[in-house]
Amino acid sequence: MMFLSTSRIVLAIALATSVLAAPFGSTSQSQSSSGSGAAYFITNDPSGNQIVSMNIASNGKLSSVNAISAGGRGVHGLSAAIGPDPLFSQGSIKVNAAAKMLVTINSGSNTLSMFAINPSNPSKLTMVGTPVSSEGEFPMSVAINSKATMVCVLNGGTVNGVNCYTPDSKLGLIAKPNTLRSLGLNQTTPATGPAGTTSHIVFSEDGSKVIASVKGVPPTPGFLAAWDIASDGSLSAEPVKSTPASGGLLPFSMTIIPGTNAILATDAGVGFDIFDFGGSGSGNDTNSGLSATSSVVPIAGQSATCWSSFSSKSGNFYLTDIGTSTITEVNVSKNLTGSIVKMIITQQYPQAPGSATIDNDVATIGTNNFLYVLAANATTVNVLSVNTPGKATTVQNFNFASAAKAAGIKLDKNNLQGMTTFIRD
Repeated sequence: MMFLSTSRIVLAIALATSVLAAPFGSTSQSQSSSGSGAAYFITNDPSGNQIVSMNIASNGKLSSVNAISAGGRGVHGLSAAIGPDPLFSQGSIKVNAAAKMLVTINSGSNTLSMFAINPSNPSKLTMVGTPVSSEGEFPMSVAINSKATMVCVLNGGTVNGVNCYTPDSKLGLIAKPNTLRSLGLNQTTPATGPAGTTSHIVFSEDGSKVIASVKGVPPTPGFLAAWDIASDGSLSAEPVKSTPASGGLLPFSMTIIPGTNAILATDAGVGFDIFDFGGSGSGNDTNSGLSATSSVVPIAGQSATCWSSFSSKSGNFYLTDIGTSTITEVNVSKNLTGSIVKMIITQQYPQAPGSATIDNDVATIGTNNFLYVLAANATTVNVLSVNTPGKATTVQNFNFASAAKAAGIKLDKNNLQGMTTFIRD
């Protein structure tokens, strides 16, 4: 397999990210919903970050546009060309449906905020407590554990690393002792990227680890950094770092491979990596199971494959490429062998050329799975049915620009980021 040269990789990512290059607590329009849930992203605007919500109907389709202040400011990362994917990240806004909780970052204010979701009207959000310090600079990704007892943030600026919190239904986010951990990256505030930046933070499937992804600066590969979570919620003093196999360079988003103690990580330089944490680690009990072996799977014709999610219905993963505006369906076997479901890129799921498909999320409505993809350049959320392997079908391309303008929501397509969903019980 032939890989791009160092200079061509950096240039390709920079070009891909530039393709076609309200008062606190207020809402911008009436809050009403009779659907199944809501989809959310952030404006990440420097004059005031807002959470944008759209109603999800039982057939997966979106309607209506609402917005509420996220309690801080956004900021665009520094890059050779300014375009979509301003935070170089996945997970800038996350939902825990069981807890009816939403958490997002304010990258320009170095804070994060917690909101309660009204289950009878999921587009209606209420801030819980007040925005809290991320204890670093340029926060760009958040994670909520499955029990909704711990929230962690990934900072990507000059002061970079992770910090964690206990969510409280009345007070909001409360800083958790002994969880502030540095990655020691040589970065700026805002971060300079995409290469060399932090990407995503997740909890392991069993909740015993918190893991952050960091892109490399070619030819030096990036890595996943994993901290063990102690019984008192504190993190191990130093992370165990796992680098991708030969050819892997820029681990970006991370999606849990269910039931395997493994992660699929998109890799903007080649396609995707699979990290297997099933090993015994370094032999130190404190770090047991943290280090990972890995494999690399190229995607022919890809430009910058950076975001991913998993459909429990099809059993496959869906990866989005900002440069080609293509959704690639991926299968991972029981022995953790990754493969492309449709090998020819034109037979995958191309979206509108130049639409800059970035963050995505899968929602389960009844017995159906729907994929929601933020196409920033087209100010559109693309909705696909992903029930059957190899047969994703378009349900809707929802252009939110006119509704947002009518509601007085300030949108800059280069600043939009994130995608998460809530479906009521």
